Amino acid sequence: MAGAALGVTALAVGASVWTAQADVTDGPAPQASASATPGSAVERVSETIVHASDAGPRGVNVTIDDGPDPRWTPQVLDLLREHGVKATFCVTGTQAEAHPDLVKDVVAAGHRLCNHSVSHDTAMDRKSEAYQSRQILDAERAITEASGGVRPLYYRAPGGAFTPYSRELAASRGMRPLGWNVDTKDFERPGADAIVATVERELPNGPTLLFHDAGGDRSQTVDALRRVLPWLKEQGHTFGFPVR
Repeated sequence: MAGAALGVTALAVGASVWTAQADVTDGPAPQASASATPGSAVERVSETIVHASDAGPRGVNVTIDDGPDPRWTPQVLDLLREHGVKATFCVTGTQAEAHPDLVKDVVAAGHRLCNHSVSHDTAMDRKSEAYQSRQILDAERAITEASGGVRPLYYRAPGGAFTPYSRELAASRGMRPLGWNVDTKDFERPGADAIVATVERELPNGPTLLFHDAGGDRSQTVDALRRVLPWLKEQGHTFGFPVR
């Protein structure tokens, strides 16, 4: 369901399966700034797709896609709090509008927000620029309103369906295009053991890990995170945010 490494997947509109894929080499970027605050000015960022962590060479970025979800997001937040980990939540506009309290919980816990489009259309790269604009800007508005005024700092195209236009638009709105290096395939529900093994095997590919907290039963993701987070610490990794 996800594309091959270094590729981009595009699926039909409204696909019931939730996925993401994007790997584009990015150059050096400035350290991430503090989370956006209500009323803060929008400053343009780089349009290149970022993977690097602001936590340095041993840093990892935990990213959580597709939520928030009233059943799974609170469990993920509890685990992150238990292990002292900050993560980046890639939120869809529809879920933000449906669960603004959870978006506020994410922000209150010190995590960062990422725009994951309005409706998770993995075929966005085959749509008009006007359509792409609506998906990105309407989601930005919905997420910012749901959060109480905190803007998303990143943009992750659903299914990795980035285009030059969408990257440029997101960057102009202060949202750095965000890729990943480790696709845990947790959306396929392969079992917690398989999810953990994927992280252990693919972590040398780079620091940004992709998990999901919505789009179906995420009990395996929760179980895997319960094991992955302490394992990463044992391996000497620290947790950060994608550079901006």
